[in-house]
Amino acid sequence: MVVDYPQVPVEVRAPVVRPRRLRSTPALRSMVAETGLEARRLVLPLFVREGLSEPVEIASMPGVVQHSRASLLAAAAEAAELGLGGVMLFGVPEHKDAAGSGALDPDGVLNLAITDVVGEVGDALTVMSDLCLDEFTDHGHCGLLTADGRVDNDRTLAAYGEMARAHAAAGVDMVGPSGMMDGQVAVVREALDTAEFTDVSILAYSAKYASAFFGPFREAVASSLEGDRRTYQQDPANAVEGVREALLDVEQGADLVMVKPAMGYLDVVRRVRDAVSVPVAAYNVSGEYAMVEAAARQGWIEREPAILETLLSIRRAGADVVLTYWAAEAARLLQRG
Repeated sequence: MVVDYPQVPVEVRAPVVRPRRLRSTPALRSMVAETGLEARRLVLPLFVREGLSEPVEIASMPGVVQHSRASLLAAAAEAAELGLGGVMLFGVPEHKDAAGSGALDPDGVLNLAITDVVGEVGDALTVMSDLCLDEFTDHGHCGLLTADGRVDNDRTLAAYGEMARAHAAAGVDMVGPSGMMDGQVAVVREALDTAEFTDVSILAYSAKYASAFFGPFREAVASSLEGDRRTYQQDPANAVEGVREALLDVEQGADLVMVKPAMGYLDVVRRVRDAVSVPVAAYNVSGEYAMVEAAARQGWIEREPAILETLLSIRRAGADVVLTYWAAEAARLLQRG
């Protein structure tokens, strides 16, 4: 159908302000970009499973594996070569118990992995460790349980302090207390300092929400979770509470604070960034990763631009550091320009 527009003289006044001028070439767009995505801002989470001789793919997280000790070293070496900021290590033990005693064992899978990776990459990467009991307990909760099945906050704190010392003795650069126990940062800081590990820093999982987007992670760590974690992880309805938690952690000695998940909580990332004077991290979690990968496999989105846009959005919201399973791939994409 052909539309005949009315022949009415219209005087079009050329706009003086043309924002599109700054979008006209790739070089110009790059020069005026407000937010950057750099490899040094990315941290790669890595899973190491006890007893493996070869890496095993995680079905719900295509492209992500449970590593053997040998393949873990190869992944860490690649991360260092790519210029990533760090790696976050998670251990998956063969045997679990109610106390999560494998977390404290110097010969346990996570403590050995820390020593292995530090020996492999030295100071080229920040080696971080997940400081939590959930991978090591047969009930799958982040702490010790009372007789009636509730998580005992204060008894758990004592275990966290010992776990922090074990990780520090193994050579870790930074511990990440992720269990959302009240007072955990203060206890971990005191435990490290009294054992003369004063240079080991703390990345506090400050605003960690009881999210539906953690599902694939539970496959990754072979979780034994019974029930849910809503009594200690945050309610997704609350943003102000996330800021309060971050401020408490800074007061207790956290060197960085984190919001987890990232994509559904970008408003919380921004609020926390505006409230604290320490670096802010955000964790681009397993469910967020899996959604993009699944949509890309169906051909519904263009995968590589979606990855970079996702990570850029987290940085734009205010995160100084992003933990993401795409860290190594994103670094390679950035190298390619």
